[in-house]
Amino acid sequence: MKTANKTVTAERLVRDALEKAKYFADYNIFTFLNEEEAIKKAREIDAKIARGEKVGRLAGVPYALKDNFLSPEGQTTAASHILEGFVSPITATAVEKLEAEGAIMIGRTNMDAFAHGSSTENSYFGPTHNACDKERVAGGSSGGSAVAVALDIVEFATGTDTGGSIRQPASFNGVYGLKPTYGTISRYGVVAMASSTDCIGFFTKTPDDMNLLMEIASGQDEKDLTTLPDYYGKTKAKKATKIGIIKDFDNDSVHPEIRKALQNKIELLKSKGYEIVDLEMPALKYALAAYYIIVPAEVASNLSRYDGVRYGFRSEKSENLDALYKNTRGEGFMPENKRRIMIGNFVLSSGFYDAYFLKAAKARTLIVQEYAKAFEKCDFILSPVTPNPAFKLGEKTSDPVTMYLEDAMTVPLNLAGVPGLTIPAGKTDDGVALGLQLIGPRRSDKNLIEFSKELA
Repeated sequence: MKTANKTVTAERLVRDALEKAKYFADYNIFTFLNEEEAIKKAREIDAKIARGEKVGRLAGVPYALKDNFLSPEGQTTAASHILEGFVSPITATAVEKLEAEGAIMIGRTNMDAFAHGSSTENSYFGPTHNACDKERVAGGSSGGSAVAVALDIVEFATGTDTGGSIRQPASFNGVYGLKPTYGTISRYGVVAMASSTDCIGFFTKTPDDMNLLMEIASGQDEKDLTTLPDYYGKTKAKKATKIGIIKDFDNDSVHPEIRKALQNKIELLKSKGYEIVDLEMPALKYALAAYYIIVPAEVASNLSRYDGVRYGFRSEKSENLDALYKNTRGEGFMPENKRRIMIGNFVLSSGFYDAYFLKAAKARTLIVQEYAKAFEKCDFILSPVTPNPAFKLGEKTSDPVTMYLEDAMTVPLNLAGVPGLTIPAGKTDDGVALGLQLIGPRRSDKNLIEFSKELA
């Protein structure tokens, strides 16, 4: 990762990144460019270097911030209308840790509103375009962050992954994307989607950069009681010998070029002496259904706070409190937000909780157990990220179920809390990026990142 020094100034790094961001403006990557503040911070770092003072491990490194991370710089909108105009009084823990090491945020990236989506087409600010093909989706919900790294605007970008929202756009744009073990990085100061599956992670160009960011950002946070004690920096190196392949994720429903990419990596591993283990994981077939019951239920709960009274957008058409609630939420939320709120409230309602939510929770337990059994037979699992490469803009927007099916291979990890890392795996004949995901047991993140070098 290129950091500032006496030869290359932080200001030069930041100005170069801002120039690139403007050059690629038609990709609709950023919702806000942090020009003035970023240059100011860069000059402060340069002054420290000139005085011979100690600077952080990310001194002067420009980065992009997904627009659901709270920070006083710019508006934190989560790419929604209902949070338009909101300037945060607090800073997310992850942002504090990155900037304490000298990283400089150059802008906020576009996303599906409140992270509800798999294409960044559900943004109030319009869709982001794929880095390889502007006619295709960037993936979602962290599409802007993935494209910012893929187009070499920034060295790294933050993301959130609730059901694949880092790994899928990383795959669609040809970069590394990590969903850590649940609880590895604090969620404090990040707009909540589904609290039991949300994970904070990153997009990078190399495994080494990913490792550095994880060393900086991981660790327990008293502001987030779901965070784990700092295991990342204490992880001992472990040599992998057996790699699992999920049989149900390598069949005719998967795009031929993805299957070919998977087979190429399998052959590479065999040539290096790794044993390939076929895995039967029947419980994973329940993952998508369980996810789209559990997550909307948590979404409905988390989005109940947006009412036009405390912060954000407020409808001007209202004559009383009930109308204010109704009109603000009706005008402020995107269609996908409303869809998930309605599903969530339905599955939590009296008479339906046992029939839907409780069964989904039981299925989740089966999925957790399924991964535990799998990792008794292998060290890591290699699988596709999605059944298809990046699809055309508008191709799936009218059919939500088809869009949801794109998440079938990513959501099981979030339900189980295990880490997953997208690795670039070449391109299609049409030049569209392909990725595969490496999956490990809980708290194996560091070894997972290190092992990914074997597949480069």
